[in-house]
This record gives sequence, structure tokens and C-alpha cells, in this order.
Amino acid sequence: MHLILTGSSTGIGRALAVHLLARGHLVWGLARSDQSDFAEEHPGKFFASRCDVADWAQVARAASEITATWPHADGLIACAGIQGEVGRALTADPARWSATVRANLDGTYYALRACDSLLARTPRRAKVICFSGGGATKSRPRFSAYGVAKTGVVRLVETIADEERGRPYDINAIAPGAINTRLTEEVLALGPDVVGAAEFAAAQKQKATGGASLDKALGLVEWLLSPASDGITGRLISAPWDPWSSLDTKAAALATSDIYTLRRIVPEERGQKW
Repeated sequence: MHLILTGSSTGIGRALAVHLLARGHLVWGLARSDQSDFAEEHPGKFFASRCDVADWAQVARAASEITATWPHADGLIACAGIQGEVGRALTADPARWSATVRANLDGTYYALRACDSLLARTPRRAKVICFSGGGATKSRPRFSAYGVAKTGVVRLVETIADEERGRPYDINAIAPGAINTRLTEEVLALGPDVVGAAEFAAAQKQKATGGASLDKALGLVEWLLSPASDGITGRLISAPWDPWSSLDTKAAALATSDIYTLRRIVPEERGQKW
């Protein structure tokens, strides 16, 4: 497959690049960092464009570079993101708060928008995977900008899935789990006074125990790229908690349900009448 991967220079993104290359895929990585050394290690297999995904002009230029070399793209993995502004929402720096949302939410949308024409040319079913998690399904005190952006990613995925149901195109969001990355180190460096006692204690425990399985996150991405996931779209799937490897047996039921989506709960759904 010809795969476009944002955030490919560090963390989960770099692990994904290595994983996908090992399985014979061609990968075009987008990142703010220079990846020429990595490209030289994988000639003809890994390609790179240097860009900030929060800047539309840079993302559009990167897409043009890909278009000039590849006839199409079979999949897009929007993995780039930053933890950004941390602290109580009502005392946060407004510019840094906004920049955090822009990097995570706009950065995902820009990649989807810029690469869609490449995906439209694939001879197979197009696959799009967006990284969410990190507070998308519940309140995460002191990480409001990150959580709001990741929640927005889920709603964007659901909306595009509905809009594109008439084409061979699957788009899903994934929650990779609490994997030890630079974000964990950032939380520990900021300390409990900034991130809160609960977040700090959780990060300490995560680092000490090794965190969630990176292999499960990589496996979920691989599964969503495969024909086994055909027709499963508009969902938020958790790598460590959901039975994703067998969801192909539930594809028809998922298509007519709101399972693995974000929805408002009313009292009747809890067996109550208010």
C-alpha cells in the first residue's frame, strides 16, 4: 500500500513508520522535523516532506509533492499531535490554548483535506485513520485544549463517514491507550502543581509499569488498513480495550448502531424517568 503518515518523526508515529515499512508498505511521512536520515535508511520505501500540519499552506504543498511522485494513496494515518497548553482552562494562556487545538484538530483536518484527491485515485478501498484518545470521551481536567481537540477529531471522523458513505472509503478514529511517549515525559516534567495530582500519579505509574501496549496500537492500525475492516467507518475504537480484531463479524450490526461513537445519554437509557 501507498500510505501517508503525519507525525512520522517521533513517538507512535515513528514506531508506525517502522512497523509499516517492515510489512512492505511504502510510507510518506509528514513532520516538522527533518527525516532525511530515515529516508536514506529506507531508499525507495520511505519518503518525507517537512511541514507543520497546523499550517494549511505547508500541508497543501506536501500533498503536491506526494502527487508528483505517487499515482495515488491507499491510506492516510493522521498521527501528528501535541499535548500543548496544560493547566486550568480558565487560567490557561489563550494563544497557547488555541495553538494546541489548531495543531491537533486543524492538523488532522488539513491532512484529510489535502490528501483526499490522492485517496480518491486508489484502485482499492481507501482507508483513513485518525488518532484521538487523551480525553475525547470524558472530562480531563487541566488538559482541556488537548481533550477538546481530540473530541473534535472524533466528531470530524463521524461526520466525514456519513458524508462519504457513497464511496469506497473507511474513516475511523483510534484511541491508542496510555503509551509511554514524550507526552508522558512532559506530564512528569510539568509536575503535580500544573497537571494535577491525579494526572501526575497516573503518569508515574504508567512510566513505572511500561504503559499500554504499543503493539496493540500498531496492530489496530494494521487491521484498519486491511480488507478485514471494510465497511467499518465513523467509529472511535480503543486499541487496548475493544475487541477490534473480530469486529469484521459485527460490521453489519455496527453500520446501523451508535456503538463506538460519541452520543448524549438521556435518563431513559439508564432505566430512569425524570
